Amino acid sequence: MSKISKMFKVSSSSSSSSRPSSGSVFRSKHRSRLRETEAMLTKKQEYLESRIEQEIMIAKKNGTKNKIAALQALKRKKRFEQQLTQIDGTLSTIEFQREALENATTNTEVLKNMGYAAKAIKGVHQNIDLDKIDSLMQDITEQQEVAQEISDAISKPFGDQFDEDELLAELAELEQEKLEESMKNMGRLPSVPTTKLPSARPSHRATSKKRVEDDHDMKRLSAWAS
Repeated sequence: MSKISKMFKVSSSSSSSSRPSSGSVFRSKHRSRLRETEAMLTKKQEYLESRIEQEIMIAKKNGTKNKIAALQALKRKKRFEQQLTQIDGTLSTIEFQREALENATTNTEVLKNMGYAAKAIKGVHQNIDLDKIDSLMQDITEQQEVAQEISDAISKPFGDQFDEDELLAELAELEQEKLEESMKNMGRLPSVPTTKLPSARPSHRATSKKRVEDDHDMKRLSAWAS
């Protein structure tokens, strides 16, 4: 655990174990009283609103039939409305005071915790020597440079070293020679014959028919000669 964490832990435990200050007790009591007063005035506000509704109904019910009763109801309604207006203003003031007190309490707690943090950071920095930090950073930089040199020496390849550009150029020449050889082979292909090919051989049936006709002609010629 770091020293900052320890100091924060000590400060938080001491603050939680210690009794609340008189100021916090005073603010807590005032917040409680303001809330009680606010609740009481809210109930009074609801009561006045209901009475105003009742007086309006009485005035409507009597109307011109009983003008005196109707006017009395309207007068009471006006008084209730005035009281309701006063209560609305008072509730607004109490709400503002309560919010201001809560904000003040929050700000006090925030400032107190910030004070604890500032003391903790100051206590840690008191044990730090800036000169030693500079010397330590220089040592770290030097060791990193040494480690990089060692890494470069270990990773250096052994054996013959060839220029990659020269190898690529030689490969390109071989590809060009292969292409030229293919073009030459394409130029020595046999030519297409131009003479007319013989017709297809007559079928066996056609040959037999021709032979019968020749025999018949020979017989007729022999008969004519005799």
